[in-house]
Amino acid sequence: MRKISEQFITMLAPNANAVNNGRKICQKSGFVKRFRSEDDTFYMGECSGSGKSHYITSADFVEEEHPVFRCSCPSRQFPCKHSLALLFEMSMEKEFVVCEIPEDILKKREKKEARAAKSAAAKKEGKPKVNKAARTKKIKKQIEGLKLTEDMMNQLLQAGLGTMGGSSIKTYRDLAKQLGDYYLAGPQLYVNRLILEMEAFQKDGENSHYKKAVHILVQLRASVKKAEAYLKEKLEQQEFYDDDTILYEELGGIWKLDQLQALGLKKEHACLLQLSFQVVYDQARKEFIDIGWWADVDTGEVSVTRNYRPLKAMKYVRQEDTVFEAASIPVLTYYPGDLNRRIRWENASYSPITRENLTGVMSHAQSSIPAAVKMVKNQIKNVLSDNFVVLLFKFAQIGKVQKSYVMRDSEGNTILLEDMPGMEGSVDRLSMVTESSLLTEQVLLGAFYYQEEKRRICVQPYSIVTGEKVVRLLY
Repeated sequence: MRKISEQFITMLAPNANAVNNGRKICQKSGFVKRFRSEDDTFYMGECSGSGKSHYITSADFVEEEHPVFRCSCPSRQFPCKHSLALLFEMSMEKEFVVCEIPEDILKKREKKEARAAKSAAAKKEGKPKVNKAARTKKIKKQIEGLKLTEDMMNQLLQAGLGTMGGSSIKTYRDLAKQLGDYYLAGPQLYVNRLILEMEAFQKDGENSHYKKAVHILVQLRASVKKAEAYLKEKLEQQEFYDDDTILYEELGGIWKLDQLQALGLKKEHACLLQLSFQVVYDQARKEFIDIGWWADVDTGEVSVTRNYRPLKAMKYVRQEDTVFEAASIPVLTYYPGDLNRRIRWENASYSPITRENLTGVMSHAQSSIPAAVKMVKNQIKNVLSDNFVVLLFKFAQIGKVQKSYVMRDSEGNTILLEDMPGMEGSVDRLSMVTESSLLTEQVLLGAFYYQEEKRRICVQPYSIVTGEKVVRLLY
């Protein structure tokens, strides 16, 4: 019989309530019948519900770790609570009567296999066909929108940032709306961030909003200049295929897994450990973002997963959760970028973290503070990149100097531990670490960033990794 863990069920659930409701169905013995195929690829159950007839729910495991759920209930959640309850029945190793796989399930499998074969055949043919006329029209429209954005920036700079609190804010709101028509979601996001600083300045008059506005304008100007050159080159060379540049996403493009994999941005048989997890709200995007920080056991590369949940679609986009097991991923896909690349995958299996996993991650950690700082500076000087870099660092000791926490490397170099502005705090949680051994000769996962007020690189600690466990300071 197939083994199912609670971690696996939680990963599949659309939200915590669905998990609890599924568990309650099992606790109340809601299933009146349970069936499974002899090859363990198909499970089905009859579950009592609020209607006169029993609900028929099933889980098809023909693709390992990527099951297909079906249920006759009217719920719009996916998987529904009955599907999750079926998984709980399996995790509890309850008795399932062996049955034949239903004919309609076999037909659905055949159709799915046919679609997969068609897709594989299309990939073998090489580069996909591109509608050059449509691409040319779109690129010209984008260039037109970039010129409009550049004119707006010039007007703002000529008038001076003192106009931020004036009536000109309506002009920028109108521009933000227009940029959507020009297929420029990236520049549109920068303008929305600029508007937020303008609105904040109107409320409190704080000069700090000027600094943030200047930084946004620098990013926007760099984005416009690079994007304009990139698009004009595409037109001149009549080259409309995808390439591995961050400008594609900066311009509002949305990557598909097969596009990224066709560019060679993938790794087979990857093993990852999630070392930190956080949920943030991006006001400019009007989205919640579930952020997971992962370390590759083989290489030590620190990557990030981002799950975007727009406010308008909160009911339909499942919130991701913390993962406390090792993820074995058949095909790991990367987004273009340098350090801390974003990653995605279609399916994975999970198992308890082993000592070998932890020592593998620790063996790739940086050990020199000057070398780490140099790496971070080289990354964040690119204005289109994040203003921080998350690294694994092997420290000699973490301790307090006066009222501040400081991290020291084996050569005696030190760096200040301090929370990033606008981020959930974690430095104070070091005071809750009662085992002194955790603060000596271990590995820290931390965000290295430039602290403007102190004019130096600081680190916000995320987790401490030892040969035995991971101690999370951000969950």
